[in-house]
Amino acid sequence: MATIKIKQVKSRIGAPIDQRRTLDSLGLKKMNAVVAHEDTPSVRGMIQKVHHLVRIVE
Repeated sequence: MATIKIKQVKSRIGAPIDQRRTLDSLGLKKMNAVVAHEDTPSVRGMIQKVHHLVRIVE
């Protein structure tokens, strides 16, 4: 399956607790951190939940 790279571009400060936990489950702890995940519907759903805090890196 294809992999997808996700980069955190905005701070988690001020975000609701469920969005912070979503960032944690994606493995994003700091600004400008990049992680790679399998491109699955569950990962896409987590990205959609915090789409204003992350970018997909090509």
